[in-house]
Amino acid sequence: MKKWWPLVALAMAQFVMVLDQSVMNVSISTLVADFDTTVTTIQAVITLYCLTMAMFMLTGGKLGDIIGRRRAFTVGLVIYGCGSALTAVAPTVAVLTLGWSILEGLGAALVMPALVALIAGNYEGKDRNVAYAVIGGVAGAGIAIGPILGGWATTELSWRVVFVGEVVLVLIILAMTRLIGDAMRPGRAPRLDLAGTVLSASALGLIVLGVLQSSTWGWIQPKDSPLTPFGFSLTLFVIASGGLLVWAFVAWQRHREATGRDPLVHLALLKIPPLRAGLMGLLSQNLILMGVFFTVPLYLQIVLGYDALETGIKMLPVSITMFVASAVGARLASRFSIRTVVRVGLWITLASVLLLLATVQPDLADTAFAVAMAGLGVGMGLLASQLGKVVQASVDASGRSEAGGLQFTGQQLGSSLGVALIGAVVLSGLTSAFVTNIQESPEISQQVSSQLTVALESGIDFVSSDQVSAAAQNAGLDPTTTAAVVADYEAAQLQALKVGFLGAALLALISIPFTRQLPHGEPQLAVAEDVTSA
Repeated sequence: MKKWWPLVALAMAQFVMVLDQSVMNVSISTLVADFDTTVTTIQAVITLYCLTMAMFMLTGGKLGDIIGRRRAFTVGLVIYGCGSALTAVAPTVAVLTLGWSILEGLGAALVMPALVALIAGNYEGKDRNVAYAVIGGVAGAGIAIGPILGGWATTELSWRVVFVGEVVLVLIILAMTRLIGDAMRPGRAPRLDLAGTVLSASALGLIVLGVLQSSTWGWIQPKDSPLTPFGFSLTLFVIASGGLLVWAFVAWQRHREATGRDPLVHLALLKIPPLRAGLMGLLSQNLILMGVFFTVPLYLQIVLGYDALETGIKMLPVSITMFVASAVGARLASRFSIRTVVRVGLWITLASVLLLLATVQPDLADTAFAVAMAGLGVGMGLLASQLGKVVQASVDASGRSEAGGLQFTGQQLGSSLGVALIGAVVLSGLTSAFVTNIQESPEISQQVSSQLTVALESGIDFVSSDQVSAAAQNAGLDPTTTAAVVADYEAAQLQALKVGFLGAALLALISIPFTRQLPHGEPQLAVAEDVTSA
C-alpha cells in the first residue's frame, strides 16, 4: 500500500483542479445576485479562469523542468490555496476575479503539468497504467461531483463553502508531498524563455478576448465597440492580433532552437501525428463540454427558475455517465482502436447535443433532457478515456513536461473558448431574436418598436422575464405592450439557447475529421524520439 500513497496525493490534487471547473457553473445566477452584476460578467470570470491556465500552462511545464516537478507542484498548490482562500471571502467581483480566475489559474498552471510528470516518475509499467487510469477516473469524479456539490452548497449554505473546502484539501495534499518522489528531467535543466512566455500568453489572451467580447462589440458590424477601425468592429482586429502573435511565437521558438537556446516548447513535438490529433481532440472535448455547461444553467435557472441544487440534480446524468464511460473506455481500448473509441464518442456527443436542443421548450421535458445529458456524458467520457493517454504515450521521459503543458493548454484553451464562444453565440442570438420578435409583433406600436430597437443595439444581457417586465413598466409601457415585450423576450431566450446548442453540435461534427491521425488497428502507441534533446 505504501507505494500508492504518492498516487493518493496526486489524485487529490487532480480532483481539486477539476472540481473548480464544474462546481461554479450551477451558481451563475447566485453569483449574479450576490455581486449585483450580470451574466456577461460572470461569463468573463469563468472564461478568465480557464484562460489563465491556458496562457501559462506551457510556462508551468517548463518551470517544472527547471526547478523540479515536485517543487513546481508544491509552489503551485500554495498559490492555488491562497487563491481559494481569497475567493472564499471575496467581497467584490474584482476580488473574486483575482482569487479564482488569476491566482487559482496560475497555481493550476504549475500543478497540472507537474502532476502528469510525477505520475510517470513515480510509477512504471503496469503500475503507471493503473495510476493514469486512477487519475482519469478522479477527473471524471470531479466533473461528476462538481455540479451537485456546487448546487447543494449554494442552495443550502453558500458557494463560498466550496472554496473553504478546497483550502483544507490543499493543506492535506501539501502535508503529503514528502511522500512523492521527484521526477527530474533527464539532462541539464533548461532556461526559461521569457519572450516566448509573453508571446504565447498574449496570443491566447487576445484570441479569447476577441471571442468573448464579440457579443458586445459585434463580430463585423460594430455594436458597442470601443474603437471602430475602418468602420468595423474591434473583434476581428483583436483576434487577428492574437493570430499574428501566434506566428511571432512560432518564429521565435524556431529562432531559439536554431541558435541552440531552450525554447518554451519544442515545435518538433507537434510533428508527432498522434500527439497533434490528441491535442485537437482535447481542445474540442473541453470546448463542447464547457460551452454546454455554461448554457444549460442559463436555461434551467434563468428561464425555468430552478435553484442551484435543482440545477445540479438535473445535470447529474452527464456527470455520472461521464465517470462510468471514462472507466469503461479505458477497457475498450484493449479491444478497439483509440480512433474508433474517440469517433464513437464524438458521434454520441453530436446526437446528444441535438437531442438537448430539441428539449429547449417553455417547460422542461424531463425524460428527454435526462437522456440527452446522459448521452453527452457517455460521449465525453469516451473521449476523456483516450486522449490524455495518447498525448503522454507519444513522447518519452524528456518530453513529458512539455507534452503535459501542451495537453493542459489544449484543454483549458478549449474550456475558455467554449464559455466565450458559445456564450457569445447565445447572447448575440438573444439580442437578434428579441429585436426581430419586437419588430414583428402586432401588439407593439411602431414607435415603441423603434425605440426598443435603438436601445438594444449594444446588446442585452440574459436576465429573467420578471426583470424584463419590471424594466418595461419602469419605462412607462402600458400593460398590454409590457406583456407583449415579455413574451417576445421569453421566445428570444429559447431561440438563443437553441442556437448555442446548435453551435456545440456543429463543433462536434467539425471535430470528427481531426481524428484521422489517432492510432488505429492495434492500440499500441509508439514512443516518440527524444525531440527535446536537440
